Amino acid sequence: MHPAPSVIAFTVLSGMGFGLLAFLGLGLPAPEGWTAFFHWGLGYALAVGGLSASTLHLGNPQRALKAFSQWQTSWLSREAWAAVATLLILAPVALSDIFGLGLPRTVGQVGALLAVLTVFTTSMIYAQLKTVPRWNSPITQGLFFSFMVTGGAILSGNGKIALAGCALTAAALVTAFAIGDKAFGKAAQTIGTATGLNRVGSVKVFEHPHTSPNYLMREMIHIVARKHAEKLRLIALAASAVLPFLLLLLPVSPALFAVIALIHLTGALTARWLFFAEAEHVVGLYYGQR
Repeated sequence: MHPAPSVIAFTVLSGMGFGLLAFLGLGLPAPEGWTAFFHWGLGYALAVGGLSASTLHLGNPQRALKAFSQWQTSWLSREAWAAVATLLILAPVALSDIFGLGLPRTVGQVGALLAVLTVFTTSMIYAQLKTVPRWNSPITQGLFFSFMVTGGAILSGNGKIALAGCALTAAALVTAFAIGDKAFGKAAQTIGTATGLNRVGSVKVFEHPHTSPNYLMREMIHIVARKHAEKLRLIALAASAVLPFLLLLLPVSPALFAVIALIHLTGALTARWLFFAEAEHVVGLYYGQR
């Protein structure tokens, strides 16, 4: 599928942001004063910034509020409600840390749970799609969760958890690549199943439906050369997990954590670009571009 920059920014930044907010809500760490202001400010900036970036991919961004009305059937709508609930519930916890108000951490724990739920709903937007076999697997939730934990742990300065997160992210990426490469073939999708005409006989393309690319071809069909994909996979794996893991073994400092966070962010953006670029939609069968 076409890897839209706005959606990549949305999923990566909001994932790191809600990851950081979850750790702060749990009191890992429990900063005070200006340190708390910086940590909570960064978490909210990433989460809200990521959510805002998602509207840039809409044809009519002013209609974004309508996403809240479909919560009974839409994972995107559930994500919107979960995100707002998380941000609102954690707001008093942030103020308590900044001004030393002593609010019970129970509220923060509820907010942390909602942050995890928010990232889960984001992953389900993609994992539910049977039309994209590479995504239609529990490994999609695993990818989003691993990046949330790793990014949040690095930004919050939790070295040991970050190490575990890096290992989890590496395992999730390798598994996603291995399973994803076989997903389309395993789903046994053909032009017959894509059109629903397989019940009446063998189906093949007689002639393309039009002479120039249309919206579906631009958005749903994106071909990545295998040699480029392999290089990008190595970059994603190295930057998001391997290099951060090795750097976390060194004596830690705020400056080192900042460097590790930037390296991890680079890897996360690369991995998320591949997440979309390598995803094959069954509509490609209809146009003979599988």
